[in-house]
Amino acid sequence: MNGVLYLVSVGPGRIKQMTVASKEALKKSNIIIGYGLYFKWIKPLLTKQEIIDLPLTQEKQRAKLAIDRARRGETVSVISSGDIGIYGMATLIFETMSESDTFKVKVYPGVSAANATASLLGAPLSHDFACLSLSDLLCPWQWIEERAINLAKCDMVIALYNVQSKSRIDGIYKIINLLLKFKSKDTICGIVSNAYREEQSIYKCTLVELLDKTFDMYTTIIIGNKYTTLKQNFIYTPRGYNNFKINTTKNIPKNSIWLFAGTSDGNELANKLANLNYSVVISTATSYGITNAKLNCPNSVVLNNLLTQTERFDYIKDSAKYIIDATHPFAVNISQKLMDISHSLSIPYLRYERPTVTDYKKSLLVDSYGDAIAMAKTFGKNIFLAIGVKNLENFLKHTDVDRQNLNLFLRCLPFADSLEKALNLGILPENIIAMQGPFSTSLNMVLWKNWKINCVITKESGLKGGLSEKIEACENLKIPLIIIKRPNLAYINKYNSLAEIISAINQLEAAP
Repeated sequence: MNGVLYLVSVGPGRIKQMTVASKEALKKSNIIIGYGLYFKWIKPLLTKQEIIDLPLTQEKQRAKLAIDRARRGETVSVISSGDIGIYGMATLIFETMSESDTFKVKVYPGVSAANATASLLGAPLSHDFACLSLSDLLCPWQWIEERAINLAKCDMVIALYNVQSKSRIDGIYKIINLLLKFKSKDTICGIVSNAYREEQSIYKCTLVELLDKTFDMYTTIIIGNKYTTLKQNFIYTPRGYNNFKINTTKNIPKNSIWLFAGTSDGNELANKLANLNYSVVISTATSYGITNAKLNCPNSVVLNNLLTQTERFDYIKDSAKYIIDATHPFAVNISQKLMDISHSLSIPYLRYERPTVTDYKKSLLVDSYGDAIAMAKTFGKNIFLAIGVKNLENFLKHTDVDRQNLNLFLRCLPFADSLEKALNLGILPENIIAMQGPFSTSLNMVLWKNWKINCVITKESGLKGGLSEKIEACENLKIPLIIIKRPNLAYINKYNSLAEIISAINQLEAAP
């Protein structure tokens, strides 16, 4: 006997939001299985069908019963609110079915909670977006947090499902605080409870204001991206027809010094300038740099998002008086882009070049990653890489690394994305140490001696980059240190001390 199993979406709560095809499927069914609230919504469609109402938490029983009845040759519908394939019953049906089942299965799409909420707010999902459920009944909370962080890092619009329950009070606030590390506190958000139902409520606010709200399981929250806009009480996210344009927010001061940094000396420079009553805006290339700058530069404005070249240009054009490039000595791509923007907009560019070590002792200087690994192979198998995770892929890609004959060790920042990248690139877990610097000579010695390191490869990062301590440790252990020289970029207006660059700013201010 060949039965039929319809997986039917009944929408957000009103029968008029159901598709015609979904209604027809219910009319053709002999049996409808679902949760009691859904039957209230579709009551006009219930005529002679057998109704089986199983409460929440009995989803497995619903799936098993539906499949058993379809196997008997009956026409069965399983119903879910919203879209049955989005946090609905469809996936559980497929998990429970057998490969040998012969009954027909058809899925009927519907208006999901995200769609319904978006329509009541305007058009907040008109560009890339993601849905994230905050229920940890079937998903580890750690996964939820990791996904929220990654969605925030790429500034995705997010529709939050299963926002809050009596047993999960604090989860939503933990997620909001995670998002605030990477998204602006002024990000526009929409809150809809009981979409298209009698108890419907709609509210709009900023991301930081969500911390003062309470919610329930019938609430969906949409969190915008940096472009999401409020107009005539509607929220919408532009698609780019008129080119993406960031509106300079109120907390970005006009005629400010734009400091591109991410290192400790960059933060020190920001504080010195702020103490001289200059308006300073800090932009960094990493999420770690954002967090670090926020903690250490309380009198500067720190951008919450990583900028594209177009965004960088627009921001600087609208609000920058001077550009200070205090990026890492090896970050030559961003330095060149900043010089290009300076030239295009006629805004003064000043380069702070971190001082380097003058006494390399017996260290070996090379020009490239390829030269470094070729030389390292001659000293032994155990090679310690002090080049950072960001450079690791480039290092491996541009070198002929014989992974069977070499044992690579790595030190990286203690962040999940750093560890994940290192592991994905083939570094063994036992060969990774995740620590935040600076690292002393003695700590370097203990680590390298314990790992029986034959050779260390690092970059000419400068005094603040811990190069002196690496040189001293290798000298004491009598192991070679290979130093990759800084890239040769023709900087304009280059200064080697914080005092010099502050003096240059003062002179520009004093000029007529």
